[in-house]
Amino acid sequence: MTDNIAEALQRTQQAIQQIQRQYSLPHRVRLIAVSKTKPAEAIVRAYQAGQRAYGENYVQELVNKATELQALTELEWHFIGPIQSNKTRDIARYAHWVHSVDRLKVAERLSAQRPADLPPLQVLLQINISAEDSKAGVSPHDMPALAQAVAKLPGLELKGLMAIPEPGSGKVTFARMAELSALLQQQHPQATELSMGMSDDWPDALACGATMIRLGTAIFGARDYHNR
Repeated sequence: MTDNIAEALQRTQQAIQQIQRQYSLPHRVRLIAVSKTKPAEAIVRAYQAGQRAYGENYVQELVNKATELQALTELEWHFIGPIQSNKTRDIARYAHWVHSVDRLKVAERLSAQRPADLPPLQVLLQINISAEDSKAGVSPHDMPALAQAVAKLPGLELKGLMAIPEPGSGKVTFARMAELSALLQQQHPQATELSMGMSDDWPDALACGATMIRLGTAIFGARDYHNR
């Protein structure tokens, strides 16, 4: 684990601001600290340094950490992993954001299972922008229809798109995502979020319009799988 998470966060935020200045980016950027496989104590340290949004890939990890850290009232949990239909109840209960909605069945279950006493679950549609068989996501062609259906569901609020492009695909792919985002906003003006960019490619994603970037290693150090 990174020895000083606070220093790592500061370096990361400075790097983000540098890219924003370089490209004269007007939009707000939200850093999602990917805390999967990391212990709760690491999240506490990042929280003390001012970080509020955290990304989890595994449902049980999300449940365990959200329960253990419920005293940290400003924590914002982002579920960013593949969604199995039988796991939606816990996601609907514990997450504030879901980045990986890729089919209507999942959205319908999240909608039905979102507790009535909680605000709407903020959702992004995952796009398989590189058409990879190994990755989840709706095709760009099918995105508008899925967006239309999801936007009608109670308990959910459609906020934008997410993608995990093929490694090395560069700015061309991120630019295609920005075009899809603009298309989505024509019908759903509130869907302004674009979640893309990870450790190896986030500067290019940011330059192309990402409003959320998902970074783990830069903040917490290398993954620690035995904590999963």
